[in-house]
Amino acid sequence: MSEYTFYSAFPGSRPVRCSEKTRRFAWDSLHAVYGRQTSETLALESDEIPGFAEMSPYARYDAAIRLIAEKAPLRLCPDELVCGSATLGKAIKHTIPVHLNGKCFQESVSHLTCGFDRVLREGLDSYLDRIHARQAKECTPAQEEFLRSLENTVESLRIWHGRYLNLLAEKRASAADEAERAYYDALYKNLAPVPFGVPKTFRQGVQALWFLFAFTRLCGNWSGIGRIDVMLGDLLKADLASGEIALDEARELLAHFWIKGCEWICLDERGTGDAQHYQNIVLSGCGEDGKDVTNEVTWLVLDIVEEFPIPDFPIAVRVNEDTAPALLNKIAAVMRHGSGVVAVYNERLIIDSMVEFGYPVEEARRFANDGCWEVQVPGKTLFGYQAIDIYGQYQKEVLGMEGEKKDYDSFDALLGETKSMIARFMADWHDRADSHGKGGKPSTVVALFEDDCIEKAADYYCGGTRYAALSPHLGGVPDTVNSLLAIKKLVFEEKKLTFGAFMDILRADWEGHEELRRYVRDSYTYYGNDNDEADDLAVQIMDTFMDETRKIKFRAGVLRPAGISTFGRQIDWKDVRYPHAHGYRRGEILASNLSPTPGTDREGATAVIRSHCKINLSKLTCGTALDIKLEPNSVKGEEGLEAIASLISGFVVLGGFFMQLDVMDNAVLLEAQKHPEDYQNLAVRISGWSARFVTLNDTWQRMIIERSQQAGV
Repeated sequence: MSEYTFYSAFPGSRPVRCSEKTRRFAWDSLHAVYGRQTSETLALESDEIPGFAEMSPYARYDAAIRLIAEKAPLRLCPDELVCGSATLGKAIKHTIPVHLNGKCFQESVSHLTCGFDRVLREGLDSYLDRIHARQAKECTPAQEEFLRSLENTVESLRIWHGRYLNLLAEKRASAADEAERAYYDALYKNLAPVPFGVPKTFRQGVQALWFLFAFTRLCGNWSGIGRIDVMLGDLLKADLASGEIALDEARELLAHFWIKGCEWICLDERGTGDAQHYQNIVLSGCGEDGKDVTNEVTWLVLDIVEEFPIPDFPIAVRVNEDTAPALLNKIAAVMRHGSGVVAVYNERLIIDSMVEFGYPVEEARRFANDGCWEVQVPGKTLFGYQAIDIYGQYQKEVLGMEGEKKDYDSFDALLGETKSMIARFMADWHDRADSHGKGGKPSTVVALFEDDCIEKAADYYCGGTRYAALSPHLGGVPDTVNSLLAIKKLVFEEKKLTFGAFMDILRADWEGHEELRRYVRDSYTYYGNDNDEADDLAVQIMDTFMDETRKIKFRAGVLRPAGISTFGRQIDWKDVRYPHAHGYRRGEILASNLSPTPGTDREGATAVIRSHCKINLSKLTCGTALDIKLEPNSVKGEEGLEAIASLISGFVVLGGFFMQLDVMDNAVLLEAQKHPEDYQNLAVRISGWSARFVTLNDTWQRMIIERSQQAGV
């Protein structure tokens, strides 16, 4: 048994498949050995570039990227099998890590999945041919400048690539023995032809993909990786057939890709979690031809995250009614360890939704995510979303908690006004959405990997991508529903008090009415318990939002797919919301995404799923997440695996969109608060991403602990 033991909800149950060297590499990376090195060089200084401040935006951008390529520290970790590292600390802060007047001069790009797959198919040298072909056509001065910037980006990447080759050659020349010389020689030969040429082997494919991703990261961008099994599966299949590589070797190599992805772990700051860099992976599902793409890479990735608790690559597996039971069981086995690394997409619902929305079916079948779960076509999409606290808006505008007091003579009138408020809000939102993607900062490192930017001679933020999507994301829908239900029951059915009197009690934060508050909390069956009365309100509110959004699917070059999310913003919103009609005081943390309000779901995970899936989620084209938190004792043994697999299957059949399931004992979380030094590898699912629990601040930790825990499935 290895001496390196990683956290699991079931101690000692993680399999050991990789070598001791690889497990040591994982241990060091997960314990911030490499992440803390990034603080040694936070950013480079533009003082080295004459006239940097006076340059045009593109000239400044190109000079900064070249400086990074030429001067960023290089890192070779002991025994690593994949080369390239994002070593500048301020890249972790979503900025281009080059200082101007003591500050990074420009923010970088996120909420996308770059089209790395095309580079693996065609090689980066072919991109220069595409750039030169476009330069040969008529161009405006702005287009000429952008195309030159693309050339400069390729050249900068070539400089960084050459520096690593030179370092490997030096290491090879100074090697102490033949084994060490052979090691560096293999790394050199693997890196030399890629990513400028097309990778010929699985080893080259893994190296090429990592090197491209690491360069975009080094420049401060936070991109997803996308469908790694689609990109690398054929290379591995061919190598296995020819004997070029063995399956255990392939697992070891791919594990190093995963471990390298932990190089930004620092464990020193507390906030929203140190794994929140949007580098998502999508596995399995169908290809553009509609056929299943599950392959050896799919299984190896699941092997790796079952062995190592690495949340830095959140994984979404595309499942459907025909997903093999063996794959469902494997997903369940990974989920059961905790860490919230693996979630699931209901791919057929999503593809059908995208096609109905207007995407070609081949494009819809390629879907990946932007960093959490919002779907997009990778390598072709400028994506953005706008977070909207519709519950806070409802409290102010409908309930009259701010300004002029309101009154309603029936529940139908209250519900009607709630729907009208949503309709008014969305009409105004559509007007504001027209300006999305209409000009912005240079982003050539990203644009290089987005289809159509070269051919259009247009940057990422200047109309270069095939699709520009802006999604309105409502937050607080479950609490709006629960508030409506409480008012319906207490005021209009039981007639315990008038609407105005109830609102006065809420304005006073339930002061002097504790018995009534507890009555409201405990006597009604809220959303999340498979109760038709509550769930029908959720259906009506959601239908109103989705229908109002879909009145304008496309205008002014902007797609407008609806979504539901909070992404932890219920923490920010808690202190600006008013006290809550469903029995909560002001300042309490309420519902995440489209999941039940904490403490209101009492009938188990199956009931939560049934409530959630009564909503027609096929109209929610951008998506939402359902959060399920299971007690470890409820999923023990083979029966426990079958229970998780059944939850996934039921979620798909009932029409769910995206489900993130975490197996976690609150007692462990409380212990981790007391002794964080003993729980450095303990990771939890947050809201589309995962994070090490000890890097969350007190409020975020409280949110995770208070999230409803399902004792039964």
